[in-house]
Amino acid sequence: MENSLRSCFTVAFMVLLLSAGHLQPTEAQSSCDSVQLSWCLQSIVSNIPPSQECCRRLRTQEACLCRETRDPTFGGYLRHPGARRVATACGVTFPRCD
Repeated sequence: MENSLRSCFTVAFMVLLLSAGHLQPTEAQSSCDSVQLSWCLQSIVSNIPPSQECCRRLRTQEACLCRETRDPTFGGYLRHPGARRVATACGVTFPRCD
């Protein structure tokens, strides 16, 4: 039951992120794209090692992690202990955010 609920929530969240990707970013935000981090959701919330694609996309968003941590949509996942585990496994330095 818990896995089913988690899977349902993950799918719903990914749909939300994908629909948010259609918004027009400002020039300063153009390189930050929280949808790219959705490739790592399964690894963040479970004990599954991150895929190569997750790591590749996480590296492209490394400079955006503090901003994304404060995002009401995705921030909860980045504050989850699994996010640091995934970042370490991908060789990404998770910044200390103010």
